[in-house]
Amino acid sequence: MKITFLGAAKTVTGSQHLIEVNGLRLLLDCGLFQGKRKVAFELNRKSPCDGNLDAIILSHAHIDHSGSIPCRVKNGFEGDIICTSATRDLCAVMLMDSAYLQTREVDYVNRAREKEGKKLFEPLYTKEDVVTSMEHFIGMSYNHKRQIFPGVELTFVDAGHMLGSAHVVLDIQDNETNKDIRLVFSGDIGRPGIPIIRDPQPIVDGADVLIIESTYGNRSHPPYPESEKELKRIINETIERGGTLLIPAFAVGRTQQIVYTLHKLFESGEIPAMPIYVDSPLATRATDIFRLHPETYDAEIRDFMLQDKENNPFGFETMKYTASVEDSKKLSGSDEPAIVISASGMMEGGRILHHLKSRISDPKNTILVTGWQSPYTLGRRIVEGNKTVKIFGEPYDVRAKVEVITGFSGHADREGLLAWTGAMQKKPQQTFVVHGEEESANALAEALRSEVGFKSVHIPDPHQSFTI
Repeated sequence: MKITFLGAAKTVTGSQHLIEVNGLRLLLDCGLFQGKRKVAFELNRKSPCDGNLDAIILSHAHIDHSGSIPCRVKNGFEGDIICTSATRDLCAVMLMDSAYLQTREVDYVNRAREKEGKKLFEPLYTKEDVVTSMEHFIGMSYNHKRQIFPGVELTFVDAGHMLGSAHVVLDIQDNETNKDIRLVFSGDIGRPGIPIIRDPQPIVDGADVLIIESTYGNRSHPPYPESEKELKRIINETIERGGTLLIPAFAVGRTQQIVYTLHKLFESGEIPAMPIYVDSPLATRATDIFRLHPETYDAEIRDFMLQDKENNPFGFETMKYTASVEDSKKLSGSDEPAIVISASGMMEGGRILHHLKSRISDPKNTILVTGWQSPYTLGRRIVEGNKTVKIFGEPYDVRAKVEVITGFSGHADREGLLAWTGAMQKKPQQTFVVHGEEESANALAEALRSEVGFKSVHIPDPHQSFTI
C-alpha cells in the first residue's frame, strides 16, 4: 500500500490523501487550497485534478476537504463519492457556492489579463460541473461497515467537527503483502462539549496506520462555557457604546453555533432584544440543511428544542436572515446598532467586506473573530493588530475594537487530540500528522511520541509518498 499526501501537508488547507492498494486509487478528501486570494488561486491551478481515481471518500463538507471534487469530475472521474448523508446535502449547496466564486474569481483575473494581451484562464469548474458531481454522491450512515471494493471495507465514525463529519476507517486486505491493514483517517476532530452536534467518537480498537489532523496541535482552547460568557460581555459592551458587532463567520458550522448561542442568551435575558442578522446566502441555505438533520444533534440542543416555543434553535423573534443583495446593501449602510454575522470567516471575500468597509474605522463598533485565520488573509492581519488594512484595494484605519474568542472552534485542541489518540488500544505502527501549520504539526508529533507512546510518527512534505 502506498500513501501520497497531495494536500494539507505542512499546511491546513487542500486536504487530499491518495491511497494506492490492490490496483485501486482511493482519494481521502478532495479539498481546495484556501487563504490569500492570489496564493490560493495559483495553488489550486497547480494541484492534481485528474479523474484517474476509483473512489473519493469524503470526511466532511468544508471546502478545504471537498472543494476540488467538481474539478476531478470535470476531468473524467466516474467513480463513487462516499460520505455521510448530511455531508452530501451540505456539498450540494457548498460546491455550488464554490463554483460561483471560481467563476467570479476568474472573471476578475481575466479582466487584467485581457488588457495585457495574455491568455485567459478558465474556472476550475462551473455550476454545471457541480450538478454532474452530485450524481456520484453516495450517503452512508455512521457505524455501518460496508464493502466498497473487494478486500476494502469502509466505516464512518462520528467526528463531532460539523454536521455530517466523520472519521474514515478502512479495513484493507493488502494483496501484495498478504496482510490486513486498518487505516484510520481522522478527518477534522471535533471538540467535546460544543453545541448542536455530538462529541467526537474515539476509535477504541485503534489502527495500523493513522492519518491525523493537527490544526491546534500546539494550543489549548478555553472551556466552551467561558466563550459564551465572553460573547455576552462583548455584546453588552458594544451595545453600551452604541455600536454594531460584526462577526465574520464560516457559513457552515460556525454561523449555526453562534446563532444557537445568541438564541440561548436572548431567551435567558442575558442580552437585550436587538436586531441580529445573518447576512450570507450560503449560511442561510446551510442552516436549512441543519434543520433537516436532527438525528445528528446532541442532547443539549434536543432539550432546548423541546422547551423553545417555536422548536427552532436557529431562529427567534429578533433574528433575520437577509434574502437579497438589496437587503445586504441596506444593512451595510445602516447606523442602527445590531449584530451582523456574515461570511467569509477569514474576511477574504463575501458580504463581510462591505460591512467592514462601513464600520471598521468607527471605535464604537466591534469585530469579533471566532475562527482560525490563515496567514496572509485580511482576517489574520486584523487579528495581528495591523493599524491599517486594505478592503477592495482601498486603505482603512482599524479603529473598531477587535476581539478574539477561540472557544467556538470546531477543532479539538492539543488536549483533545491527545485524548482521542490515547483512547486507541492498538497503537498505530505508522502515524502521519497532516492539516496543520508546521509549528502545530511538529508539536503534536512530538507529543504523540513522548506522551501517547506512538513509535513511528511522520510529518509528510507536500506530494511525499510512503509505502506501508
